Amino acid sequence: MPSFDVVNKVDLQEVDNAVNNVKKEVETRYDFRGTTTEISLDKGNKRLSILAADELKMKAVAEMLKTHFLRRKVDPQVLEFKDPEPTSKGALKREVIFKEGIEKDLAKKMVKDIKASKLKVQAQIQDDQLRVTGKKLDDLQSVIAMLRDGNYGIPLQFVNMKS
Repeated sequence: MPSFDVVNKVDLQEVDNAVNNVKKEVETRYDFRGTTTEISLDKGNKRLSILAADELKMKAVAEMLKTHFLRRKVDPQVLEFKDPEPTSKGALKREVIFKEGIEKDLAKKMVKDIKASKLKVQAQIQDDQLRVTGKKLDDLQSVIAMLRDGNYGIPLQFVNMKS
């Protein structure tokens, strides 16, 4: 029976490339000269920490991250920016977490939307992903189109298409 999986995964190699590009841009930009701006990536915990001199530089780094993520074909929706916290030296520190996987509540909403479409397919929640099965490939392609159009706040990838 034809099926596919709906997942939300982050390509850490592309993230690493984007972060390195942002670091290079920070080093060369005139408005960052003489200020402390650090960006560090923790691939293991899928986190990013930013240290910037002030609020303006923090916003600039966030915008650069989003821009470079788009250039590397990584959806910036995976970035979850925490609130900036002051450091002892007067700078600001901010954690950025990568959202991966599909949360249970969101997966339930997606299953409900799939059922409401009246297509002859079944959707099952499996851990942090969704499996959709159906008899016709056209129905599965309709589900993919519907999920792409739906605004779920996370980037979706469609993998393991079996016919």
